[in-house]
Amino acid sequence: MVDTETLKEVLPHYVAMFLLVFLALTVVRAIVGEIGFWAELVVIAVVVFAYRPVVHRLGVAPAAWERR
Repeated sequence: MVDTETLKEVLPHYVAMFLLVFLALTVVRAIVGEIGFWAELVVIAVVVFAYRPVVHRLGVAPAAWERR
């Protein structure tokens, strides 16, 4: 069964990550111009993998992401 409280806690973070990916791609395209698929994939991976440690360091990570 899905824990709805945990879902409610992490959902805003996933939405923020989704929006940051689009923002990062928009900024990169505005600065560099059109980039290829693999370069876009690298930008997406950097944002996705950097989001969680940055959020932890800022102290706003949800309790579901706390290290056990």
